[in-house]
Amino acid sequence: MNKQIDFLAIGDIVTDAFIRIKDAEASCDLDHHNCKLSFRFGDKVPYESVEEVRAVGNSANAAVAAARLGLTSSLVAHIGKDYQGDACLQELKKNNIGTEYIGIHEGLPTNYHYVLWYDVERTILVKHTEFPYSLPQNLTTPKMLYLSSMGENSKDYHHEIANYANNNPEMMLVFQPGTFQIKLGTDELKDIYKQSHIFFCNVEEANRILKNEEKDIKVLIKLIHELGPRNVFLTDGADGAYGSDGSSVWFIPIYPQEPYERTGAGDAFASTVSAAMLLGKSVPEAMMWGPINSMSVVKEVGAQKGLLSMEKLQEYIDSAPEGYEIKEI
Repeated sequence: MNKQIDFLAIGDIVTDAFIRIKDAEASCDLDHHNCKLSFRFGDKVPYESVEEVRAVGNSANAAVAAARLGLTSSLVAHIGKDYQGDACLQELKKNNIGTEYIGIHEGLPTNYHYVLWYDVERTILVKHTEFPYSLPQNLTTPKMLYLSSMGENSKDYHHEIANYANNNPEMMLVFQPGTFQIKLGTDELKDIYKQSHIFFCNVEEANRILKNEEKDIKVLIKLIHELGPRNVFLTDGADGAYGSDGSSVWFIPIYPQEPYERTGAGDAFASTVSAAMLLGKSVPEAMMWGPINSMSVVKEVGAQKGLLSMEKLQEYIDSAPEGYEIKEI
């Protein structure tokens, strides 16, 4: 018999090559949005170092976060039959992620992205291999299914996932849309939105999803709720995060920590809040967990190295500084 899976993540897996640079310039609007990174055109630009981080991606990061917190965690993803694919597979196993649903494809390359790391921020050059997406035939229904970033040929796959969620209402569907899923639009993915128990994005992504420039967080959350998700969470970078169960809206500040490199902060928040809710926590209780794992992740390079065990997470909760508290707004 297949084992019971608490947390099953679906999404693309990738190796990130972190290229640390200093010989560049960053410019932003007055509100610190719409930032741009600039290099000298047509020149040789030196870099300080490069570090490969394997088996990452929104969904893989979420699977690792859940496993670190003690949940049985597996991943549905695709890799090529190549060196990078084998290295990703071994990394997943090392992190106690079930790999029984990993598709391995001859002649297709494993996803490989380039991360331009400047100061504490990163700009990622992405290219998704067009894998043949479909749900595994022997899939064991998990307690929670976490859906995030996939390639541009995955439209029909989303409808298959939505149908699966509709046929398994006891399963909690979490949706953290990636770039292409946002680009597809809410009409194309309306069945995913309607089936979602929990939804995550940042404020700028909410504006793109809703195709408006609304600044009022409570209005943004209300509009996302109207698409179908029961519980909605919006992150706002260093300004904290918001969450709603449909009747109340709460705010939580970041857990104070100077970042070293910000990759994975959003994934850590989303996956940790999801795991907390799977373990029976309310929205405000779960929101107390999320920023702690985000804080720990940004102290390291990459999205997974800093993810915490339940024991360490509880230590941070118990020793939280003054001002780290949930507020209803």
